[in-house]
Amino acid sequence: MNFLEIKSKLKNKTLGIAGCGGLGSNAAVALARVGIGKLIIADFDKIEESNLNRQYFFFNQIGQYKAAALKENILRINPAVNVEEHIVTLTPARIKNLFIDCDIIIEAFDKAEMKEMIAETVLTEFPLKPLICGVGLAGWGGNDLIKVEIHDNLYIVGDHVSETSENDPPIAPRVGIVANMMANVVLEILLGKDK
Repeated sequence: MNFLEIKSKLKNKTLGIAGCGGLGSNAAVALARVGIGKLIIADFDKIEESNLNRQYFFFNQIGQYKAAALKENILRINPAVNVEEHIVTLTPARIKNLFIDCDIIIEAFDKAEMKEMIAETVLTEFPLKPLICGVGLAGWGGNDLIKVEIHDNLYIVGDHVSETSENDPPIAPRVGIVANMMANVVLEILLGKDK
């Protein structure tokens, strides 16, 4: 399948991204580059200087809402992508309303309780909709430990053990690997396996 065929297959697809930090921003950019038709992105947070070590934002965007800044960045990369941004704290009701028309949802939260909440919501409300989650991405190295586990329509990407903490922070290389693997899972679901 050549790149024009890939873009043609993706142009009518909609992806939901819950969280616009390290995983969400990098996965969104990867999918915008390959021609996903629509992105529905949601995050309540603002960009801080400490985010720049792993998130797809720029120094001059510090203080802006992540969802609005990510939309701006995506449209600079690919103005053909329809980006719908929501500056909200996601709840089960909001997840249901915002992501109802998505073909796939990416979970890109920092906190375990938010990851659990979106998984329970999507698996209950949209049992046939694929949900891609990131778990275990702190630190550096260990590329061979990062993998994709599949449980029906739940895809879990990461090493499944490296919890982030002050002494084991999330930083660009590993966060980028997991985010791009999540984007690659989206492509496998929408386009089929390549290799």
